[in-house]
Amino acid sequence: MEGVVFLLLLSSSAALVVVWMLILLNDYWWKPKKLEKWLNQVGIMGPPYKFLSGNLKESVRLLKEARSKPMELSHRIAPHVVPFAYQVVKEYGKMSVTWFGRHPRVTIMEPEVVREVLSNKFGHFQKPRSNHLLKQLVPGLADYEGEKWAKHRRIISPAFHVEKLKRMLPSFAASCTDLMERWENVVAEGPAELDVWPEMQKLTGDVISRTAFGSNYKEGNRIFRLQTEVSEHIVESIQSVQLPGFRYLPTKRNLRIREIDREVGALLTNLIKKREQKIRMGEATDDLLGLLMESNVRDSLARGGTRGLTVEEVIQECKLFYFAGQETTSVLLTWTMIVLSMHPSWQQRAREEVLQTFGKNKPDFDGLSHLKIVTMILYEVLRLYPPAINVVRTPTKRIQIGRNWFIPGVHLTFPILLIHHDPELWGEDVEEFKPERFAEGISKASRNQSAFLPFGWGPRICVGQNFALTEAKLGLSMILQQFSFELSPAYAHAPGTHITLRPLRGAQIILQRV
Repeated sequence: MEGVVFLLLLSSSAALVVVWMLILLNDYWWKPKKLEKWLNQVGIMGPPYKFLSGNLKESVRLLKEARSKPMELSHRIAPHVVPFAYQVVKEYGKMSVTWFGRHPRVTIMEPEVVREVLSNKFGHFQKPRSNHLLKQLVPGLADYEGEKWAKHRRIISPAFHVEKLKRMLPSFAASCTDLMERWENVVAEGPAELDVWPEMQKLTGDVISRTAFGSNYKEGNRIFRLQTEVSEHIVESIQSVQLPGFRYLPTKRNLRIREIDREVGALLTNLIKKREQKIRMGEATDDLLGLLMESNVRDSLARGGTRGLTVEEVIQECKLFYFAGQETTSVLLTWTMIVLSMHPSWQQRAREEVLQTFGKNKPDFDGLSHLKIVTMILYEVLRLYPPAINVVRTPTKRIQIGRNWFIPGVHLTFPILLIHHDPELWGEDVEEFKPERFAEGISKASRNQSAFLPFGWGPRICVGQNFALTEAKLGLSMILQQFSFELSPAYAHAPGTHITLRPLRGAQIILQRV
């Protein structure tokens, strides 16, 4: 009897293994090869699919090779930052296919097609399902679709209205003043070398902590440090092939991520409860958390008491504030200081404009909105060094885009970095730093107004773009008022992606008082 039971268990286990293997073969071989054949038949070519990893191994190999070589001090960064994508486009054309694991990614560089997809008028495109770790870092609005996305966007948008930004300016200025005081100590005895990359991370982390949580910004800083640690784990995860279910294994990385998630959740829950109490007591608030919660209540009342965002959903949006609010502006300010160190004449022109507008007084909101040269410089830096280097969407049904038909399962990739460095769109001087491109605004800077995509496009355009640009203008203005800067001999030009496009070997500059 026992022998019969053992044989039944053995045969059942063997059957389960066979079923699992067939599912694996279907998902990671038969289905990708079928998609590859169909794409090739419609004229979209690229390097062949390889089992499990797709083209990931070759992509990582070329990236390691590019990073191992010193890079010249220039703005021709695409071959160094995205060597595999750059090589594929060069070999197979501006509409070509690569394989991100088992998923085909069709590169599209035609601005009209980019605009059509990102406008998403009929809801036929959505973001692909995120890496589960990436969801923990960039959750909430950035990850939702359909009605849920529309609801969150409707409730969150009022917190970023221009009038609300004006009220946040004192918080921006307080963080910038702290930075200026630190730098004054650094140059107390004369010009000094400083790595401005961690300095900008501290500045923007402090800004988002103040603006998100007001008087509780010190608690906010703890959350910021934890979110930064999570980003390190995410980068490691994205660059490796993971089989289904791997995230549930008790690995050191997985356990640490869960620990951070619990701590961040507890900290945010505590802050939300404090804010709910203040709102019940009728206290006014100018920080993002308070504005979000007030908007949530108003939206619920306006819709007849319909339930707004839950506490858990507010927590997810707070996590997004941290990542998007801190990361985007820190890389923008860092690259701006590097680029203005490379082009001192533009640094001087920007300083003259700032001093003419504000003198040595703290910048005000209206003055910031009239800084033409500073705005042109920031736009050109965003073109050359966009924080996010690509956008990915997938169709929800069989649909024609431009001259081609696409089906669900095919990811459409719009390589922002390559589009921003395309001479057919920006001219033969595309690799040069020329802020004057934007003298007449974004619409006339290139041969197609859809070619400038640092904050995305369409209804999903970054809700916090005005927040980021206002913070960047204020920070840069206050720096220019008090300091001049040039590249240190220790600086090595090494732009690379680590969630966003950042200087992988630091941003060492020589700082001195004006």
